[in-house]
Amino acid sequence: MNPNYILIAIPFFLGSIIIEFLWGRFKKTNFYNFEDTLTNINIGIGSQALNTLLKLMLLGFYEYIYFNYAPFKLGSSIISFLLCLVVYDFIFYWAHRWGHEVNIFWGAHIVHHQSQEYNLSVALRQSWFHNALAFFLFLPLPLLGFDPLIFAGAAAFSTLYQYWLHTKHIKSLGIFEWVLNSPSHHRVHHGTNPKYLDKNYAAVFIVWDRLFNTFQKEEEEVEYGITIPLNSWNPVWANLHFYGDMLRGFKMLKSWKEKFLLAFRGPEYLGKLLAQKADEQLSAVKFRTKVPLNMQVYVLVQFIVLLFGLVSYMDHYNELSTFYKVTMFALIVLSVLNCGAIMENKKWVNMVEIVRFAAFLPLYNSLYLFYYKSFLWYTMVGSSFLVLLFLVWIIVNQIYSASGKMQKQQLA
Repeated sequence: MNPNYILIAIPFFLGSIIIEFLWGRFKKTNFYNFEDTLTNINIGIGSQALNTLLKLMLLGFYEYIYFNYAPFKLGSSIISFLLCLVVYDFIFYWAHRWGHEVNIFWGAHIVHHQSQEYNLSVALRQSWFHNALAFFLFLPLPLLGFDPLIFAGAAAFSTLYQYWLHTKHIKSLGIFEWVLNSPSHHRVHHGTNPKYLDKNYAAVFIVWDRLFNTFQKEEEEVEYGITIPLNSWNPVWANLHFYGDMLRGFKMLKSWKEKFLLAFRGPEYLGKLLAQKADEQLSAVKFRTKVPLNMQVYVLVQFIVLLFGLVSYMDHYNELSTFYKVTMFALIVLSVLNCGAIMENKKWVNMVEIVRFAAFLPLYNSLYLFYYKSFLWYTMVGSSFLVLLFLVWIIVNQIYSASGKMQKQQLA
């Protein structure tokens, strides 16, 4: 819930992804796709930006309950941390399970399952809204006397533990898997195979699945993704598309009671309402787009700049006014949106890039004017040069693309 540990872990995430990619190339078992990987991380960037925006409200609510309504306090110790971890994990199991079984929660959680690949970058593909929607489920923890720092530590441990589960390179771990979650167990959770659907919800302790009859051993090759594929690299649409389906279903229902209950029914009900086959195995055909090499490089450079922007945003968040917190978040969202649009070869990307740059220059430099005056000259020159370089890149690519189309027409 507290994003600071994510800030510290970002170099580890990126380093381990690069190592896994290189190891896959060495073993000739590459599980990475350029567009899919960048989309996974861009969705993670949007998730962390929004979590940063909401963190004070959510943690403040937790602290308010702890300091005002907890009948007793357990203090800070190794024992209280371990106990909190177990209770947190138990609640997480149900929050995760309802994230699959209840439409309003699945609409947020579905984003984590959309990738048709399975690698460490998928771990970063986190919902923008699920933390805010599911946070209330964890409010028994402050009432049980768990200190906010202990809670944040348990949440951090759980999140970081789940990261390494998203790999194909680690096979079965034997007796270890009777108690703790493993990559093998979590691969099942991401499967669209009929026998794998809605199984293995655990975060750290797989015993909850064994106790509540949702455990499934990995027995056949896993097909990854969702049963009706997203077929898009758009991070914003990835987070909203199921709610669009819910809105369509809402309009089809006649009684207000049924409209209200739709949010709490399961995805299968909505699928039947929209005349979709919930068990249709369409995810076997992987979504791909042809992105020119020069635009792949452009998107990769934008991603690197965006990543530095996220780190700066998270690191200096508490120093910013509400205006800059909100506008910089909006700029991050616009950036990941257009990266996805570039990889889908959308016609409107150049216009959005110009709008994005036009918004970036005054926001970035006015921020430095108000907060870091001593560096203003360097930021104005550096940011202006960078934007100019990107604009030239776009113009050259436009000319190159137009020339290529003319040659094809002449040959035809």
